[in-house]
Amino acid sequence: MKKTLFALALAAAGLAHAETATYAIDPTHTYVTYEIQHFGTSTNRGRFDKKEGTVQLDKAAKTGRVEVTFDPASINTGYVAMDTHVKSAEILDVEQFPKVTFVGDKFTFDGDKVASVSGQLTMKGKTGPVTLKATHFNCYTNPMLKREVCGGDFETVIDRPYYGVDYGVAYGFSKTLKLVIQVEAIKQ
Repeated sequence: MKKTLFALALAAAGLAHAETATYAIDPTHTYVTYEIQHFGTSTNRGRFDKKEGTVQLDKAAKTGRVEVTFDPASINTGYVAMDTHVKSAEILDVEQFPKVTFVGDKFTFDGDKVASVSGQLTMKGKTGPVTLKATHFNCYTNPMLKREVCGGDFETVIDRPYYGVDYGVAYGFSKTLKLVIQVEAIKQ
């Protein structure tokens, strides 16, 4: 009888610790930006203003799943003519491909902090493997919301031609693009 009660107590304790929490991405504290070298001189930057997604995180089991979607038509480079060109069929072709999505389900941790998330990036109808490396990650209790918020800065470098975003490569633009996702998500 003692062994049975002890086994039940251990099982209950294990269940209590293994809990997946769902977080909704806070669009007011989440930014999706890119950087690309321009002829090896300066860095062109832009951001996507419309984004959404969810994160499922089990800190005890060190597992999770994230889905972030952004609208490429919401590009903001700070220059209207550049925005129009990036939206065109020559670059992102936003009319035919109205969203870009990252779905990650392989989390690695450094202690209690997320170190990277690997998954699939879909852009212009092409899907490929991507690992977003965390440069910062933390969870805290938001004093205004009275709920837990987790987030960090994540970045990766993608091969533009692989995704069919190769405009300018023949002129000397970089083949790679740095994608940066700064995200905060609120526990639901």
